[in-house]
Amino acid sequence: MNRQALIRPEWTPATIGMMVVGFALYWPLGLAMLAYIIYGDRLRGFKTSANSAFDGLFGSFKRRGFSARTADTGNVAFDDWREAELARLDEERQKLNSMREEFETYVRELRRAKDQEEFERFMRDRRAGNSDLSV
Repeated sequence: MNRQALIRPEWTPATIGMMVVGFALYWPLGLAMLAYIIYGDRLRGFKTSANSAFDGLFGSFKRRGFSARTADTGNVAFDDWREAELARLDEERQKLNSMREEFETYVRELRRAKDQEEFERFMRDRRAGNSDLSV
């Protein structure tokens, strides 16, 4: 199944039609669609950088003790359970992060080995080709 979006930041008939209809109905809508067509591919990078900036900002609050974990509900049993669950989730997240790092290392080494094998094959073929040419 094709999972390509109909409305993507490109000059497609759908986006051009939406821009024209937007200008006909209310000019800021058409202008917004034009901006999306021209600059839409940059939005993903902008969103990623904005999210990381906000994570860094609010991460400093968490490090200073303003996290949701310090807020007590008044129910000691619930607060204890919540702390235990959050600790378990942190352990799971750390395990997943370490597994991801191990996998990335494995894939990197696999690619390096494949590149090395292809290079060695190239050099063998090249040497075999040069020996044929010099004879």
